[in-house]
Amino acid sequence: MPAPFVGRQAELALLHKRLDRVAADGAGVAVAMRGRRQVGKSRLVQEFCDRAGRPYVFFTATKGASPVEGIADFIAELRESSLPADPELVPDIAPTSWPDAFRTLAAVLPASPSIVVIDELPWLSEQDTVFDGALQTAWDRLLSGRPVLLLLLGSDLHMMERFTAYDRPFYGRADSFVLGPLNPAEVGSALGLDAADAVDAHLVSGGLPGILRAWPHGTPALDFVRTECADPASPLFGVPEAALMAEFPAPDQARRVLEAVGSGDRTHANIAATAGSQSGALPSGVLSPLLRRLTDEKRALASDAPLSTQPGKPALYRVADSNLALYLAATRSAHELSRRGRPEIAYRVVERRWAAWRGRAVEPLVRQALELAAATGDFPWPDTEVVGGWWNRQFSPEIDLIGADRSPVAGTVFFAGSVKWLASPFDQHDLTALMQGAAQVPGFTPGTTGLAVVSLSGATGAVTEDAVGLVWGAGDVVSAWRG
Repeated sequence: MPAPFVGRQAELALLHKRLDRVAADGAGVAVAMRGRRQVGKSRLVQEFCDRAGRPYVFFTATKGASPVEGIADFIAELRESSLPADPELVPDIAPTSWPDAFRTLAAVLPASPSIVVIDELPWLSEQDTVFDGALQTAWDRLLSGRPVLLLLLGSDLHMMERFTAYDRPFYGRADSFVLGPLNPAEVGSALGLDAADAVDAHLVSGGLPGILRAWPHGTPALDFVRTECADPASPLFGVPEAALMAEFPAPDQARRVLEAVGSGDRTHANIAATAGSQSGALPSGVLSPLLRRLTDEKRALASDAPLSTQPGKPALYRVADSNLALYLAATRSAHELSRRGRPEIAYRVVERRWAAWRGRAVEPLVRQALELAAATGDFPWPDTEVVGGWWNRQFSPEIDLIGADRSPVAGTVFFAGSVKWLASPFDQHDLTALMQGAAQVPGFTPGTTGLAVVSLSGATGAVTEDAVGLVWGAGDVVSAWRG
């Protein structure tokens, strides 16, 4: 029995909207969908096809296949699909070029709306340098005038962005659709967890359906990790390991840089030292391009700059996907122990590193939640457009939350805040530290600029009675995604 489909109602609605446009206009619509591996692109589109009730073909490319093999697989999939009214219209002998394959597709399209799905599109571009041009020509001359929804999927984020760039053949022909992970509210709903456990589950899974499908209903995060440590083949280990191997198959400098960040190094200097060799740290001329590639192209890393009314340094790096971040920080070591038949020791490795890792990993999630809440207008500082953090070169102080009107240099700082994701409540001592640290932030005016507290275990009465404009708990963080 297939796993139940959870969440993605907004995404399904967007796809149905485009299919409705195809039906209304009688003309084709193309959508280029990109998202990280295991984020659920194929599952979403399959669910959409099943619900749409229209004829469709779903073709998935094979990495490393030759162009001839790819075309043969496409034609075979087309013949077996619900798209052709008569399968005999699809030739038994596959054509030898993509232009001919697309002509075969056009010849069997019905007069009523239909759906054509091409999954792992970048692999086809790798196999055949003329594929992109052939698809563009087929779309312009054969498909766009027909009632067809063309869905183009890919996990290589940079290549999918390039596919529709201004200097590429398919520019201006496809809507761009970015599929992110399930949000904390969807994770909590899918697993039947309260808000605090939903946040933990989201951090562990990264919101990836490939992990959540193996997660027993109602199971808190650490209980799930304990169980999975007895299973070396668990998706908890397999999904991030596969993502790492797919993006970085060789232990080159880029992978060493990623692993350095995953181990806890956040600054340029520390990353250079850890990712270097016996001859010394990585030179800036080598590391800086690698960091740009990992952030801008691979999207494996995220870069955060201090947010205030003045430009600030240094930038801090983090692994963008929390599931991969946890793998590099803890579960990869646990996986090795699990393979050796030491599940309890494996779990203790994760448990020992959990509190410190979670405290840092939850901060980007809280910032996103505050940005979402500010956009609704029901917020103490409704003009807030961006939420970041602030630090000086000595990292003393380091302010978790800064709400402002823009970035990277703010015009106005609306609030400063602290995130405390521990078993103890946010108390007067924490508030005093926040007030003293915030006073050093350029653009913060004591007594005028607001203060915000986000705490897993709430806040003491002395804090809530003081001049704090916002006190949030886990429930508020999760509710931000419910709108």
